[in-house]
Formats: sequence, structure tokens, C-alpha cells
Amino acid sequence: MTARIHIVVADDHPLFRGGVVLTLQEHGGFTVVAQAGTAEEAVAAVEAHMPEIVLLDISMPGSGLTAASEIARRFPAVAIVMLTASEADDDLLTALKVGARGYALKGVGEDELTGILQSVAGGASYVPPALAGRVLAALQDRRGATLPEVEELTDREAEILRHVAQGQSNKEIARALDLQEKTIKHYMTNILQKLQVRNRVEAALKARDLGLS
Repeated sequence: MTARIHIVVADDHPLFRGGVVLTLQEHGGFTVVAQAGTAEEAVAAVEAHMPEIVLLDISMPGSGLTAASEIARRFPAVAIVMLTASEADDDLLTALKVGARGYALKGVGEDELTGILQSVAGGASYVPPALAGRVLAALQDRRGATLPEVEELTDREAEILRHVAQGQSNKEIARALDLQEKTIKHYMTNILQKLQVRNRVEAALKARDLGLS
């Protein structure tokens, strides 16, 4: 039997938070170890329980983005997923910058939400497809840089990047390509440097723009 994913759910609206908790509990693949209604409570809950994932609302008291930043700094092993109504580019960009691995919108369905959380727990990243193009354009505008050409990547790097764009974790990519997971990590370091991006989410966005997804 697959081990359950331990998760902290933080949202300042009790009714909505309760609905998310019920969804996760009924799914059977998650154990909600704590709930929180403020950024401070979320950080404290993560410190106390060290879950695999913390699910944060952006607009809760104290700011979910502030909580995400502190959690990423103090507890880097905990995967951060924002669950928010905000489709603002600035919120998404800030979330990625401070270390969030996932960004889901509150209109998401139950099956999709649990799928996203399972994927992130496995090492993948997630950004809503509808926001991906806008975020990529914003990243380009802010940096004032052109996208690197596909030719700058080796064939193997481009192949790995395709898998990243499909939301696969290092372990899944290693299995698909019959390589060691540590080898994939080495390739990912090179890919991030060549693409001049900070994380897998930005790498996936650029991969889509380059036609590699």
C-alpha cells in the first residue's frame, strides 16, 4: 500500500478549508496533519509536523506568500503549493520566486487538485496551462533577455526538458530514460544554467515556448 502524503492546509475561510480537507481525506492518499488560518499558524504547523506538502492560500492574514518564503527558507524539504483565486501575474511570479512548486486556482476540480498534489509530492511542479504563456512573457519582459535557442541544449538535455515540461519528476524521468536519478539531477543543473532559469517551473515554461513539450 502506498504511503499517504502528509499535508498542512492553510486558508482563512473555514468553510472552504474544510471542503479541501474533506476532499483530501476522502481521497485516501492524504493525511491532513494540521490546519491553519494565518501565515503565522501555517509556518508553525509546518515546523511542528514537517509534512511533505503545505497548501497555502495567498490572501490569508499575514500573506500566504510571506509564509511560503519563510517555509522555503527554513524547511526546504517541504513542497509548497499555492491554492488561490488570484490569476495575477505578480502573485504567480512571486510565488515561484520564493520557492513554491505548485500554483493551483481555487476553481480546480477535486480530482485535478489531488492529482496536482500527488505530482508535486513526487517531485514535479505545476502551473495552470492558462497562465503559463502569460508568465513566460512576463519573465522575458522583466529580464529583457531573449530565449535561448534549442541548439544550445544537447540532445539528451532537450529530451529531459521535454519530460520536465510534461510535469514528470526526476525519478519518473530516470525510469523513462533508463538512467540514474542522480544523473538526471546533474542534467537538470546544466539545463537550468543554459536556460537561465531558477527552477523546474520556469524551465517547463520555456520548454513549451521552444516547442519541446
